[in-house]
Amino acid sequence: MSEAVAAAARKRGERRKAQTRAALISAAQRLLAEDRTSVPVLEITELADVGMGSFYNHFQTKEELFQAAVESALELQGAVLDAWTEDIEDPAEVFARSYRLTGRIHRVEPQLSRVILSRGMALLSSENGLAPRALRDITRGCESGRFTLDAPYPALLIAGGAALALGQAIHDQPELDDAELTDQVTEDLLRMFGVPTDDAAAICRAPLPSVVDLIAKAMPDLPHLPQPESA
Repeated sequence: MSEAVAAAARKRGERRKAQTRAALISAAQRLLAEDRTSVPVLEITELADVGMGSFYNHFQTKEELFQAAVESALELQGAVLDAWTEDIEDPAEVFARSYRLTGRIHRVEPQLSRVILSRGMALLSSENGLAPRALRDITRGCESGRFTLDAPYPALLIAGGAALALGQAIHDQPELDDAELTDQVTEDLLRMFGVPTDDAAAICRAPLPSVVDLIAKAMPDLPHLPQPESA
């Protein structure tokens, strides 16, 4: 076998392996969104349309798979947040944009939202997603004098708890205007952090790009997460 043929075969194998892993993670995300994490491995592989043996080529346990599924969702969220805030310097505006986007994701990408919310308060210690970016922006706001806070971390706990409650409310009450509610919560947080009332209101009323377009920009090769099947 020539080197070129061998290299092509390796690439095909790597591509199939990546596709299998992606299918397993997608299946796990669907199960997380449906709150069905106690299913057997066989059901996961059937949902992913892969062989039973393929599971153990990638993950040792279901828990490891579900952890990977959450981290994958958080990585997507983080990439979208970075795409949204790459062109601004003001830490108050960066924080507000990230928070406003996160609130809108709950309605635009409900499965992504449910996967992220499934971690609960553990999200505040994750190295991916909103929490580390919010802490970074709050810290910058404190250091620059934009925020009049004694310390960044307590503010992160307040903002993180509000973000989880906001997401759950948007899922539980579909009649809510998710954008309006998100912007009001964000404005209240900015005022709590010491941003003047008029300034906080102006920041939270600034026009925003399409969330769907931002997701496409951040992850151009990623299809939308599959939505849970209707009962």
